[in-house]
Amino acid sequence: MNAAVAVDRSTGPTAFRRAIPWIGLAARLGLAAVWAFAGWEKATNPAQAAQAVRAYDVLPESLVEPIGYALPYLELGLAALLVIGLGTRIVAGISALLLLVFIAGISQAWARGLAIDCGCFGGGGPIAPDQTKYLEEILRDIGFIVLAGWLLFFPRTRFSADAWLAIED
Repeated sequence: MNAAVAVDRSTGPTAFRRAIPWIGLAARLGLAAVWAFAGWEKATNPAQAAQAVRAYDVLPESLVEPIGYALPYLELGLAALLVIGLGTRIVAGISALLLLVFIAGISQAWARGLAIDCGCFGGGGPIAPDQTKYLEEILRDIGFIVLAGWLLFFPRTRFSADAWLAIED
């Protein structure tokens, strides 16, 4: 009996490959929760969402309300597609791009010395200068980009319409 020769097959590359779809499921549902919460908070008060867009002071006034009113529904649509797992890689790419736009907006507000609430999860608009949280908001969005990045590289997840429909990426 040679006990030293026993191999633990629960770890290593094979175990990691088996975990990838489960990690993807967690990333997909985590990102969906972010978009659902953000979209819902904005959709319940679209005028406030438009005010948040206005506070960044980068868009012409003619675009502020259309973007402020449409953004919540884009976020809710991304959430719905992620929950069902349909077009996961495309939705992850759109998510990453949108998050980069948000980071750029927060960064330019910070660089310009604006004192605003990002409006990322409702609210938004001018605030006291000591109430800004730009670094935390940027780091949070980078974390969300990591989730989207995982789904870009590993879009096959458990319990997804993509897998059920056998959609090729």
